[in-house]
Amino acid sequence: MLRSMYSGISGMKNFQTKLDVVGNNIANVNTAGFKKGRIAFQDMLSQTSQGATAPGANRGGINPKQVGTGSKIGSIDTIHTQGFMQNTNETKDLMIQGDGMFVVQNGNEKLLTRSGNFSLDKNGDLVTADGYNVLDTAGQKINIPNGAKSLSIQQNGSVSYITDVNGTSTAVSNQKIGLFLVTNPGGLEKLGSNLYRTTANSGGAIGATLTEPGNGGAGEIISGALEMSNVDLSEEFTEMITAQRGFQANTRIITTSDEILQELVNLKR
Repeated sequence: MLRSMYSGISGMKNFQTKLDVVGNNIANVNTAGFKKGRIAFQDMLSQTSQGATAPGANRGGINPKQVGTGSKIGSIDTIHTQGFMQNTNETKDLMIQGDGMFVVQNGNEKLLTRSGNFSLDKNGDLVTADGYNVLDTAGQKINIPNGAKSLSIQQNGSVSYITDVNGTSTAVSNQKIGLFLVTNPGGLEKLGSNLYRTTANSGGAIGATLTEPGNGGAGEIISGALEMSNVDLSEEFTEMITAQRGFQANTRIITTSDEILQELVNLKR
């Protein structure tokens, strides 16, 4: 069989995967904290019919003669660039301006997220949409007492509110939103629901204490806003057209190879 036919098949499979990645990006264009994906291709092992030779006294060198055998997926990367800000005027909606990720507790496991659409449960704990506790710099869940008023969260993550004690208003600020800095964000494992898990290549496990916003390279907290997806629709539609045309071109390779094989079969009539 012709090698070009198998090259065309590999190209079709790769562009189908590229279309899957682009489709997922577009589907999450309005998902808070979503980070877009990007696919990169590599050529496959080339078949060598003649190796290279060095120049001699009476003859120059010869380059190798190789025929490629198609393409393969080199990587599917997660691009952790800053998403645009959407004002919500809801105090418990938090956005990280800069590096770092929120840390949430799921049982005994600590997970990461950039989506800051938090709320309070009946116990006054700050939780995600799935009920996971948001942790402070000490690795403890953040609690707002029942009856607290004038809740505010500062850029350094400090949580403040007003409580009435015997008719006297008292300002309270004893916890700060904790952030975790990831050495290699691209190495994180996506779990769905805007959550990530650290891996062996992301740069270390989540410790008992977390970084204070604005310190140690961590970004600052913006209350009353959400970080939206970093997906650019114009870019994604362009990539969609590229994937479509690439897939179409590879089908032409298979069609042409099939016609050549048909001519070979018809040599003997």
